[in-house]
Amino acid sequence: MQEVYRIDWKNSKKTAVAMGYFDGVHIGHKFLIDQMKNYAGQNNLEKAVFTFTKNITLGHKGKDILSLRQKVSIMQAMGIDLYYSPEFTVFAQLTPQQFVDDILINSMGAQAVFCGENFFFGKNRSGNVEVLKTLCAERNVQVFVVPTVELDGVTVSSTEIRKALEAGDIQKANVMLGRPYAIDFEVVHGKQLGGKIGMPTINQIYPDSMCSPKEGVYITKTLTDDKKYPSATGFGSRPTVNGHNLSCETTISGFEGDLYGKQVTVEFYKYLYPIQKFDNVGQLADMVKNVLDLSEKYEE
Repeated sequence: MQEVYRIDWKNSKKTAVAMGYFDGVHIGHKFLIDQMKNYAGQNNLEKAVFTFTKNITLGHKGKDILSLRQKVSIMQAMGIDLYYSPEFTVFAQLTPQQFVDDILINSMGAQAVFCGENFFFGKNRSGNVEVLKTLCAERNVQVFVVPTVELDGVTVSSTEIRKALEAGDIQKANVMLGRPYAIDFEVVHGKQLGGKIGMPTINQIYPDSMCSPKEGVYITKTLTDDKKYPSATGFGSRPTVNGHNLSCETTISGFEGDLYGKQVTVEFYKYLYPIQKFDNVGQLADMVKNVLDLSEKYEE
């Protein structure tokens, strides 16, 4: 998969383009991207995604569900040929016409574009689906508007996934995502919990840009060295470390080794209960062992 982060790049190939921020790359996003992929395959076009990175807070976008690394990895696994993702501020001042001409056609080589029903683009979100259809028709570019996906009568969206995470409804979030909610942050030095209870424990800090789940204890699985281990995760507030105060402490069953400084993936499967304060280390160790037992038995 080719990654492009500059709008002055020019594609030598013709493409079908799926457009959106794709935060979470949830089942609704996958449905849209699959429509693009099918069309591209039938018309001998490169499978492309237009998305963007953002270093500023956008009023119409919540905190991110995926890290950039996760998003790129998922797109690659979906068979995308071109991942086109400029920084938001680089193209935010373009008019709708400039966006279509400069980015979709001249840079990406778009022959067909796919978007959701609520797609907006151009300066101050001045372009909508109808504007896109008009501009593209004048330039002989096909436009396909893909309907939303519903789950139990609720439209699947990044907003609904954030709500589920914040409520501790990990199972609902996972169904909407089409895979387990996961983090892949760097492992940092923490409170040395593992040494206290005789089990390997990793500490990960949530960046301010990332949305977070409800504070509490979770059944999780931890992936490292291409192996998945049962784990127990406590997520919550703690004294500020490196300017942050939300961290995950994950105890891993059956793992031996040093993970400090590595990007480690922790998948969340079920919220159990709020963070508890224990009178002694023995009580803490018993709680962790009980959650690890649940993790070992948990069927994904």
